[in-house]
Amino acid sequence: MPDAFRYALIMLAAGIGIPLLAALNAQLGARIGSPPAAGVVLFCVALAGAVAVMLATGSAGALAKVPAQPKHLMLGGLFVCFYVTSVTFVAPRFGVGNAVFFVLLGQMISAAIIDQFGLFGAMVRPLGAARVAGLCCMGLGLWLIQRG
Repeated sequence: MPDAFRYALIMLAAGIGIPLLAALNAQLGARIGSPPAAGVVLFCVALAGAVAVMLATGSAGALAKVPAQPKHLMLGGLFVCFYVTSVTFVAPRFGVGNAVFFVLLGQMISAAIIDQFGLFGAMVRPLGAARVAGLCCMGLGLWLIQRG
């Protein structure tokens, strides 16, 4: 199986997981009466899963390199925290579909900017007319899906 196809399948599965995460954690937050507490539970389970994968792959030694890394690279954790906490709070009030629609729209805009300028070491992919049209079509498609 070609790498690109395998990567596409992995990311498709990750994309499928985003609305599932939103719906499950929103329900947990509603049932226990605290979206932030539901976020803590999610992160504890996620930490356990990440530790298990790290140990299974024998990559625990990589943690020794973390203190030498630029501190701004740790901001990813805050972005994940913001996403989980906000979607856990917003989804039950706004709808999972609506919440994920705006998450996807934000992801498309952010990804295009990161690619355009090669931010954070990303591969540069200029934002030409075809990419802008594609992003607009995706945005329109997302809007049409949520409209009904």
